[in-house]
Parts: sequence; structure tokens; C-alpha cells
Amino acid sequence: MRALRIAMLLVGLALCGGQTLAQASQPRYSADGLYNLANSYARAGKPGLAVLNYERAALLAPDDADINANLEHVRASAHVATEPRNRFARIVQAASPTLAAWAGVVGIILVGLGLLARRIARRFQWMRIGGVLVGAVLIVLTASNAMLLWPRMHQAVVLVDQTPARVSPVPMGDTSFMLPEAETVTITAEHEEFALIRTRSGLSGWVARANLGAVVPQTGG
Repeated sequence: MRALRIAMLLVGLALCGGQTLAQASQPRYSADGLYNLANSYARAGKPGLAVLNYERAALLAPDDADINANLEHVRASAHVATEPRNRFARIVQAASPTLAAWAGVVGIILVGLGLLARRIARRFQWMRIGGVLVGAVLIVLTASNAMLLWPRMHQAVVLVDQTPARVSPVPMGDTSFMLPEAETVTITAEHEEFALIRTRSGLSGWVARANLGAVVPQTGG
């Protein structure tokens, strides 16, 4: 039962992520709309905004070959390194967060029905066992999708080239290092108009939030 409660918690997390993205999937934030907007920014020589909108489009359509190809092309053109996903991550993230969340709901229902139907006629036992196994697989896939989505909900793209990362969250703080435009970073904390970021190489510093674009749009933002 404890495992079932954990699975339900993870499904809830995935549903929250799906709802956030669903709010961003109105006509203005559809995968096609974001993809076209990203293409416009790429042609205009604005790789930061291009990568940001490709990333958002990829969240809504994670298995779209054109989105992923253009995203990699713009990153390469901006000389920004990418972190390749392993095969497991590609398989799990092939489904949108909303679809993965509903798969988890179906999985919980199948497992629940299987556990409740212990006294079913013996000739139908294989159906009960099969339903429980399928449900367990769906729950695992949903939990994996939620865990892979969670870090992305804290990611942001650098929108201004040579953005200073400072040692303290003040405009005149000493600069620790510079960030190139279009680099993707992880936000670990916030203080007033600054965000504490961590790069893929492990460097940390305070960056003005105006120079960052959150991959997952903030509600009401």
C-alpha cells in the first residue's frame, strides 16, 4: 500500500506538470505556434529566444523530429553544448506529461481492480495478473516521466549574451563568470530580482532574472 501511495503522489506531480503545460498550450502556446516563433527568432539572430521557444515546443511535442533538429542546430550555431539524453529518457519522454499522467491513472485503476479481485474465478486469474502487471508498468512509466520532467521545470535559457553570474544577488556584485546566450541552466534559488543558477558544468552564480527565460512558463506570467 505504501508503494501505491508513492505512485499516486508521483502521478499527482505529473498531473500538475501536465496542467501547467496545458495552460501553456493555448493557441498562443501550441507546439506549432512555439516552433514557428522559435524559427522566427532563429532567423532574426536571437538564439536565446529561439532555444527557449524550441524547448517549450519540445515539452508539448517531445518526439517531434523537426523541433529537436532545429533546437540542436541553433545550439550548435551558438556554440552551446548540449546534454544528450539516453535511450531510456527518450522513450519515457516520448509521451507528453499529460498523456503520461493519464497513463498513470489508468495504471493505478488496473492495479487497484486487480488487488480487489483476489477472489475472482480461477479461470480469470490470468486476466487479473495481466491487468496488475500492465498497471504496474504504466505507473512506473508515469513516475519516470514525472522524475524526468521535474528538473526541466527548474530550467531556464540565457537570453542575453555575456550575462554576468555574480557572487551575490546585487547589481554591483562581483562577477564570477559569464554566460553565453542560449545556454540552458538550472535555477536553484531566487532572491528578489536575481536567481541562483547552476550550469551543466557545475558552476553557480546569481543572475538577473530579466536575462533568463523559464522553460516552463510561470502561471500568470
